[in-house]
Amino acid sequence: MQYLRSKRTIRRSRHASLKRNGLGQIKGTVSIRERLASVEDRAVPGHWEGDLIGGSKNSYIATLVERHTRYVMLAKVAKKDTQSVVSALIKQAHQLPREHYKSLTWDRGKELADHKRFTLATDVDVYFCDPQSPWQRGSNENPNRLLREYFPRGTDLSGHSPAHLNKIARQLNERPRKTLKFETPAERFNACVALTG
Repeated sequence: MQYLRSKRTIRRSRHASLKRNGLGQIKGTVSIRERLASVEDRAVPGHWEGDLIGGSKNSYIATLVERHTRYVMLAKVAKKDTQSVVSALIKQAHQLPREHYKSLTWDRGKELADHKRFTLATDVDVYFCDPQSPWQRGSNENPNRLLREYFPRGTDLSGHSPAHLNKIARQLNERPRKTLKFETPAERFNACVALTG
């Protein structure tokens, strides 16, 4: 090692560390492992999973899926920074009655670094997946694949209006699902709303 110019024991790219730029270091996270058992087994409605799908020109759409009913909501996001994403999620959360939005599970992306502001504004608990474990949000991963039929990779997502996103979400929500015994997410979700209405 004494003959090496850098005197480093391990040679590594400057960009290889997850600790650069705060990646993987969101403060105050609550692990997905601390969610209630009723959330895990989908027994109770009101628990959501979220993610971003990306397009060209730094364009993004937030996707939200309710675990019990598989109901989908889409939110237009100005940019991927935490300020923009959290503001869009707060606006989306206020469209639902409180009893239908109790928790949100997200991956470890920096876009939710300001999750405490989201919780303060909405009273919705936020849980985070384990690192590199997107499969822990399985309810969200499947609709994201379906959404790629509407938003192919590499397309600019910024031109889609909230009304158009609502139309696409409605189409997904009116699609019968085998996992729901061929009911639609909209039927399941509306039944939950009627029970609490």
